Amino acid sequence: MTWHPAEDPVPGDKKACDAIETIIVPRARDLGGFEVRRALPSARKQMIGPFIFFDQMGPAEFLTDQGIDVRPHPHIGLSTVTYLFSGEIYHRDSLGTELPIAPGAVNWMTAGKGIVHSERTSDETRKKGQNLFGIQTWVAMPRQFEEIDPDFEHQSANALPVLNDGGANTRIIIGDMYGQKSPVKTYSDMFYASAELQAGGVLPLDADYEERGVYIVSGEIDIAGDRFEGGRLLVFRPGDRITIRANKPSRLMLLGGEPMDGPRHIWWNFVSSSKERIDQAKEDWRQARFDTVPGDEEEFIPLPG
Repeated sequence: MTWHPAEDPVPGDKKACDAIETIIVPRARDLGGFEVRRALPSARKQMIGPFIFFDQMGPAEFLTDQGIDVRPHPHIGLSTVTYLFSGEIYHRDSLGTELPIAPGAVNWMTAGKGIVHSERTSDETRKKGQNLFGIQTWVAMPRQFEEIDPDFEHQSANALPVLNDGGANTRIIIGDMYGQKSPVKTYSDMFYASAELQAGGVLPLDADYEERGVYIVSGEIDIAGDRFEGGRLLVFRPGDRITIRANKPSRLMLLGGEPMDGPRHIWWNFVSSSKERIDQAKEDWRQARFDTVPGDEEEFIPLPG
């Protein structure tokens, strides 16, 4: 993907505006003082490229001795992507991985045939308190990779490509974008980036991928004369180059890729092209056949229902 600001659509051109396929307003859920806004999956759109799950976590303020405690739980058939704007989450998984994730870094956990992990606030951070704000997504895996061995990859903020142009600061989290490539290993053609725009800043979104979306974390943007506020996921039709202009300082997440090789079943924390495989995962968790998380063996989230 390349950057060609000279080819921008004309503001107010309705043909450019028609490039928006749908607008999704996330569903908000209070998890006990910690709000999560879920944009995917929705009734109008299951996936954008391989992205099948998209949650905004917070912003939330945790005072001294407070924090999050997501007990060990299983996944199959997907990769989870955790990206923070502020705060810290302490990750443990059944591979023996144990580390915090800081703002600007990326945790990419590949479940494959099965993994278990927990997400908590560390004792050190809990003593200080924190403001937690970020995005967690799930990426569905192509059929040929759904049953690979689980894996975990962490990349620091310094390892991810960053571009500054047109009043926009863009960090490439995963995949290829604007001629830059993230070091994170992927299993399908996709892109995922975080962008901060100054007021008046401009950011193009080329048509190099068939499926594309922009989530407005905060601020207000203009696309072809139409304004969109924070808390919206814009899904674009294929083929049209988009130009995003910020009316005020704005934070965006850019995501998409090539269409998946068929629909996916999603139940609780399981994603698969096979309903029978999800049924097997349910029974495996019920019968304690998944591996445990070293250092976090005492608790777990029971199978719903």
